[in-house]
Order: sequence, then structure tokens, then C-alpha cells
Amino acid sequence: LGLALYASGLCVVSGTAFLYHDYCVIGAGPSGLQVAYFLQQASRDYIVFERSHAPGSFFALYPRHRKLISINKQYTGKSNSEFNLRHDWNSLLSHDHRLLFRHYSRDFFPNADTMVHYLEDFASLLKLRIQYNTAIIHVTLERDRQAWNGHYFLLTDQDRQNYKCSSLLVATGTWVPNVVNFPGSEYVEGYETVSIKPEDFAGQTVLILGRGNSAFETAENILGVTNFIHMVSRSRVRLSWATHYVGDLRAINNGLLDTYQLKSLDGLLEGDLEDLAIVKDKKGKLHITLRFYLENRNTSAGIDSITLPQDELDNFATRAPYDRVIRCLGWKFDFSIYNRSLKLMPGKGNKKKYPQIKPSYESRGTRGLFVLGTASHSVDFRKSAGGFIHGFRYTTRAVHRLLENRHHGVPWPSTIYPITQLTNSIIKRVNEASGLYQMFSVLADIILLRENATAFEYLEEYPVGVLAELEVQTGRKAPNGLFVVILEYGRNFSGADKDVFYYNRAVGEAQHAWQSNFLHPVIYYYKHLPTEREMRLRPPDWPLPHPDAIHHIVEDFLTDWTAPNAHILPLRRFLENCLSTDLRNFFAESCFLFAFTRQKLPPFCRQGYMRMQGLLGSQGLRHHAAEAGLLEDHTLTDLLGDRPPDSHEGSQDQLLRDHVIPVRPLQHLVNAKDE
Repeated sequence: LGLALYASGLCVVSGTAFLYHDYCVIGAGPSGLQVAYFLQQASRDYIVFERSHAPGSFFALYPRHRKLISINKQYTGKSNSEFNLRHDWNSLLSHDHRLLFRHYSRDFFPNADTMVHYLEDFASLLKLRIQYNTAIIHVTLERDRQAWNGHYFLLTDQDRQNYKCSSLLVATGTWVPNVVNFPGSEYVEGYETVSIKPEDFAGQTVLILGRGNSAFETAENILGVTNFIHMVSRSRVRLSWATHYVGDLRAINNGLLDTYQLKSLDGLLEGDLEDLAIVKDKKGKLHITLRFYLENRNTSAGIDSITLPQDELDNFATRAPYDRVIRCLGWKFDFSIYNRSLKLMPGKGNKKKYPQIKPSYESRGTRGLFVLGTASHSVDFRKSAGGFIHGFRYTTRAVHRLLENRHHGVPWPSTIYPITQLTNSIIKRVNEASGLYQMFSVLADIILLRENATAFEYLEEYPVGVLAELEVQTGRKAPNGLFVVILEYGRNFSGADKDVFYYNRAVGEAQHAWQSNFLHPVIYYYKHLPTEREMRLRPPDWPLPHPDAIHHIVEDFLTDWTAPNAHILPLRRFLENCLSTDLRNFFAESCFLFAFTRQKLPPFCRQGYMRMQGLLGSQGLRHHAAEAGLLEDHTLTDLLGDRPPDSHEGSQDQLLRDHVIPVRPLQHLVNAKDE
């Protein structure tokens, strides 16, 4: 039996044996483990290739100074696990509550070694199928019309073992150091190898190339022992609290900004690194000059024969020699193992360190090749959290759902509700959902309306970049219009040059909700599914095309959008205007009255009261209704039988006159039901 099973997974192509799997995953980092979990839960045929002896090998080395900048918030004041993931940036998604990162560390910024331990447990406890010590060194295509995507992926490892897959999921991250070559760059030490012992820098003068978190992390480590530190990069420093992008400089590492602005010798400079040159003198000191000074000169000549900038400009900023120059320029994707037939190309501009992919995370050049995790960050670079665990755990799940529909006929998960639950469903999701919260402007909930708006179908966390392809990608139909629920920051609130602490920066009134700056829910209404052309022509910085109607729920200091008047009531009225229906909730007395006085009942009465559904009245419920202002106090006396027996005359008229329930937000009804 074992031989038979082995043979079933063995293919022979042109005399070469290939081990076959439906899905091949390259890399057992966080995104590789995450997609392996979803594939295993769906009972799919997959294998994960990991070049190291354990998962998460990147975290075994980086960050060099071992402190992560992903927060691990232990307490939120709530027990809702989905809500708590909004403030847990390290856990992967699974059904096993033991695999929440808070069980591994209580530190707000955990140690990287703890992440390595966590990923090892995630792989072992869930029994994920990972083949360690397997470095994939070459990937190419084999055309075959019978294959899922019109071709197979052929992989070769370091031992010349060959593998064949129908779908390839690349989860290798970005791990190749960015290097800038200029005259004298051989004197530069890399972040990946530089000493992390502060005592090795005692009394030294240091120049750091780069201005990201790795550069400031390195500076923070040696700030107290150096003579001074200078930092140079082509762009200005970007503070994460101003850009609202977690990949920009975080406060935990920005001590050098204090020492720079408070005149304590350290400093920041802007300049193109490719224009620099480094010359080493006889004492081993490193002098910074400009490349054009060395043109047509012998670079091996002594420093006395080379013109330095300070020879012409005696106050040149970097005229003091340095003891060490450290390169901290981040990483890029490794394209070297992919054959040209895959057409896996680098992005353009500041996205050139990532491969080109579609908003569906599929390669632009090859169908069936998906890029996951940090390497997929080109979709939302400098916009959302797709390059980090707390973001790509959700985009990875979205990719798995797309694959389930494409290859196995499993539609995108959805739930059908009566239209009366529309307001409540939206309010619940915007207050709890972690995927919407972390992947703002990228993932959205889609509400597909049924005919005559009697019901709706709710799809969670769909990539909005492929909204035009929704019917093909999800297996769901949208013939009657749709709502898109997404979270956004204000249009002009984020940026490296923005003052995000200015006075009156927050909006508090519902009528000004469209001016909200902080993260807040936005609901788009479309009578028809947007086309691909409309998606291409959408306004700059808009995640979606112009809708038929749009509603902003006003920002909230507590990110708690449950205020009856400020949040729920305006939302309900917006939905009613879009659907031309009444979404209010009524007590039985009002439905009873409407049944005799109206030709068309509100949906709540039609779907509830007329079908003999709802809550039975009780003294406690009516007392609560009176306290909430839903019923007049004197009606309680009538209804609870406190009147003398002979006082029932006119009670029916009183019922019809007084029991038209003034509409209040749904929260009151929820409380009433709880009572």
C-alpha cells in the first residue's frame, strides 16, 4: 500500500521523475505556515519546502537586536477573540486557542526568539506537511492543456530532486539585502553581519546608510557609546504615526531623532547614496566624498591626492572622518531561482524590491503562481499592513478562498440574512472584524442584495482590488446591487509631512462624518457591480470607483461605532434611502396596528410578526421599554392590568393611539431582548 501511494504521487516527464502535489509552497515562514494551515483544513494535497531545519528562519537572525516592533497587547478590556486580534500583531490564524501569541510572551514588543518558538509550535502542533532542509534552486514551467492553469510548475531542489505542482504559492518573503554599489562600498559593513555589541562601538564615529527601522534599531543600540552617529538616505524620515503605515519609523526606535533635534551631536542627512564615495586614509578612517570628485582619478591613490568636498566647501556636513559605515537598507525579493518562462518580474519605482502581482496576489505573468506574505506587499505598499503578519494572515486566507473556488468549486463563504438584519450585521462587523481593521482600504466586506431587497448575502474580507471580478472569483452572483463595507483614513490625513496632532483634528458630529480623519467605516453602494474599466479609472487614493451612494460612519475616539444617534441611526437611514425600504424595528403592538392601517408592512413586521416570530411581552420587557422611552409610562398601567376592572373602556383606542412605537436605534432592542 505504501508503494502504491508513493507511486501515485510520482510523475515521469522526459525520463525524469517528479514528485507531484496539487499545491507547492516555497518557504515555511509565517505566510507559508498560514497557507499550509488553510490547505490542511480543506484536506488539500500540498507540501511546504523550507531550506532551513526549522520554520521561521528569518526570525532566527532578524531583527539583529532581537526586539520585534509588532505589538502584543495582552489586555483590551474585551473577551471577543476576533476583536482582540486587532491588537495582536503576531498570532497566525487557527482554530487552536493555544496558538495565540499572548500565551508565549507578555512583552508588548516581544523578543524575536519567542517568534521562532511560536512558529515551531504552530507547525508541529497542527502537524503541517513541511519538508525541511530543502532549498528550491530552480522553478520553471511545463505546458499542459490538461493542467489546472494550462501548465505545471517544475521545481528542483539542491539535491536535484524534482517536484511537479499544479499551483505554486511563493512565501519566501524578502530576505536578500539591498546593496548600493559606489566607490569605496567595500568598506561598508552590512546590517546582517555588523556587531550587535555596544562595547565594540565605544568612542567611535559612525555613519549609517538608510533610514528605516533597521537603521534606527542599529543606532538605538549604540547611541549611548558612540562619539556621534550620522544617518544618510535619499528620502526624509517617515514617522509611522504621521503616515499611519506600520513599516515606517516606529517610536520604539527613534531615540536618534531626540539627540538630533536636541543638539546632542547626532544628525540626519538627505542625499542619493549612489552619488557617494568612501576613501580610506592611512589611519583607517573613512572619509565621505562625492563620486564625481573621483572621476578620471586613480581610486587607489592616497587620500592626499583626492579632492574632498571640504576642500571647496569648508563646512561640508560630513567632513569629519568616520570609524565605521553601516548599511541598513532593508531587503528585496530573490528572483534568481525563477526561470524566465514564469515572467516573474520586479515592480517599478519604490516597489522594485517586490514581484509584480495583481490585486488578487496572482503573478501578472503566470496564472496559478501566487505570492504571499511580505513579498506580496506591492499590493498595498505604504498603505496598509499587507507586508506584516497582522495583515498577510488575512490576505493569505483570501488567496486560499480564491483557490478553493477556482480549483475545487467551493464558493467564497457567505451567510444569508433577512434584510432586517442589515444594519445590525454592518455594525457588528465594523466593531469586531480584525481583517477589515488591519487591512484597511484593501479588504472589504461585500453585501450582495437579493431580489426586491428582501434579503442579503454577506461575504467577509474580499480584496477590493478585484471587485470587478467578484462573480468569477467567488462563485457568488451580484445581479441586484451591492454594498461594500471598508475602513479608511481621511484622504489628506496621512503623510510624512503631515501634522497629525493639530488642534481640532477629530470630527465628532455625524453630519461631518465625511471629514473624518482617523480610521472609520465607509459604506459604498453600487446598483451594479463595477466594471474593470471603472476600477482602472477610479480617483487617485480611492480604493473603489465612485459609487451610486456613499456613507461615512463618523470616527470614534474609542473605535466603538455603537452610539445610537451618532453611528447607528445615520447608517440605518442611509441604507433605507438606498433600498427604498423601512429597516426600523418594531414591537408587536406597532406591527399589529400597521397590519390594519397600511397596505404594505415594514420588512421587520412582515418577516417577523406576521410569521408569528418575536418575543413575548413581559413585565420586565415593558418596564425596560418605558425606561428607554419606547413606551409611555401610562401605557404600562393599561397593559399590565393595574387599572380597575371597569376601566377597560377605551383601552383599544388607547392602544392604537399610544402604541405606535417611536423608532429608536437597534441597540435599545438588543438591550430589551437581553432583559
